[in-house]
Amino acid sequence: MSATIEVTDQMNRKVIVASSPKRIISLVPSQTELLYHLGLRERVVGVTKFCIHPKAAREEKTIVGGTKNVRLEKLLSLEPDLIIGNKEENTEAIITQLQNYSPVWMSDISNLDDALDMITQLGLLLGVHNKARTLVSRITKEFQNCHRPIRSKVLYFIWKNPLMVAGTNTFIHSMLEKMSLVNVVAPLERYPTLDEDSLKNLDPDVVMLSSEPYPFKEKHKSYFQKLFPNAVINLVNGEYFSWYGSRLIDAPNYFKTLNFKV
Repeated sequence: MSATIEVTDQMNRKVIVASSPKRIISLVPSQTELLYHLGLRERVVGVTKFCIHPKAAREEKTIVGGTKNVRLEKLLSLEPDLIIGNKEENTEAIITQLQNYSPVWMSDISNLDDALDMITQLGLLLGVHNKARTLVSRITKEFQNCHRPIRSKVLYFIWKNPLMVAGTNTFIHSMLEKMSLVNVVAPLERYPTLDEDSLKNLDPDVVMLSSEPYPFKEKHKSYFQKLFPNAVINLVNGEYFSWYGSRLIDAPNYFKTLNFKV
């Protein structure tokens, strides 16, 4: 029987894990991409249907369902010795069920520091600490030059019907803060739903229409331009605002390409 260690995950849960997990299932797209970046491709055995980066993940690994509707029988057939999840991405019911069968390590991420801590902890847990430390250093360096001199007011949409935006206590909000942007829905938390009248009163300088979870397209811009005639309307790649793994390396450079001219 392999040796085990006790670790504390980001939800402050005690988890007993094999000292060197060999069969890992990732239930979080951004953390799947991270595992590949850290050179753990061969140890990943299962992913979700939303794990689209890298492309090889869904092609060569077993898909165990979605982030919120795991196919238990298929997952268990992979005999994982570690399942990696996230408080926001996965439901409490799923995690409660899965921990009866396999160790489940959970991340809980609201800001960049949480993301860097997650990368560090997984690096230690999976025996790739040096690679994780290098990644954290690279991300930290990239974000040092992320600030903008003008604090534009911004509104970030994640859904169209109903109209939902990113509020405080979200990773998206923390990315906006890193760009020195003012989230006009603060202090509303999480993902509030707002009607048109409430939105008009917010008077943002910049409106961001995310590519995920709702796939905003060019055709949607005219509606929002009428709603906010004085604002710049940006279609944005939501992965750079909400994926908290290795994709963070490129996020600051992506942010620099966005239009904030009002």
